Amino acid sequence: MGRFVIRRLLQAIPVLLGTTFLIFAIVYALPGDPIQALAGERRVDPILAATLREQFHLNDPLIVRYGYYLRDIVSGNFGTTFRGLPVSTIFEGKFAVTLKLATTALLFEAVIGIGLGLWAALRRGRWEDKAILAFTLLLVSIPTLVSGFVLQLVLGVQLKTSLGIAFFPVAGVQDGIRSYLLPGFVLATVSIAYLTRLTRTSLMETLRADYVRTAVAKGMPRSRVLGRHALRNSLIPLVTYLGADLGALMGGAVITETIFNLPGIGQQLFTSVYLRENPVVVGIVTVLVLIYIVANLVVDLLYAVLDPRIRYE
Repeated sequence: MGRFVIRRLLQAIPVLLGTTFLIFAIVYALPGDPIQALAGERRVDPILAATLREQFHLNDPLIVRYGYYLRDIVSGNFGTTFRGLPVSTIFEGKFAVTLKLATTALLFEAVIGIGLGLWAALRRGRWEDKAILAFTLLLVSIPTLVSGFVLQLVLGVQLKTSLGIAFFPVAGVQDGIRSYLLPGFVLATVSIAYLTRLTRTSLMETLRADYVRTAVAKGMPRSRVLGRHALRNSLIPLVTYLGADLGALMGGAVITETIFNLPGIGQQLFTSVYLRENPVVVGIVTVLVLIYIVANLVVDLLYAVLDPRIRYE
């Protein structure tokens, strides 16, 4: 197992280098002068502009600037903005907000998605199965922008007006974990639909396997057949999807964080792109790439736990 982990970490190095270089090149290839963007409509002093370009290596070739960036990353420094602020201090607290939001959404996704998928697979062809498939189709069809505002109005505003209790806060993070319940569900809606259908399909294929039929023929209790044989062997594609979706939830939280006014890295990423704060954009994307790599490694290690036939040594 140890050699497998080391091998996967070594394989992640070219992935990290290639992804960060691609993002670095795209961000710094955007038209416009980031130094001029600091002053807005006013004219930047030529001496100050030349000093800043020299300080941030803007006059050097792209590959040289990327080398400086890698040097800073290795030392644990994500660089400095053109305004002189360390990038790490900008999204330090914001990263925690997005991580809590993505974790909440992942829990909603896992519990509701796997639960509905399991129920639909066991009721295949019945009205419950058809209702769940129609419900997932509805979730996929409604944009996050629409579902976010509707749930914010119904559960956050009208429910408070009717009951006098603000159980679902509509903005900010002042209410602790309750502040993440409604935006977490909104962020997870599309993933819930996909995971429900994936669970249904995977479990239905497993239930038709020969070893499941043999277990049933031997008189094994239905709950044990489902829990120990069918469901466990159906979890591999589900764990793969959940691991990959964690990074997608963190990177795709821009709309949700904007609707619920959450100070996360999604909102910061949008603001930084608009203000041409290139070091912040590259730093946030680098963190998201690292999350993807770690999540995929954890998923690979869980394979051996779920299916003893998988061995890494």
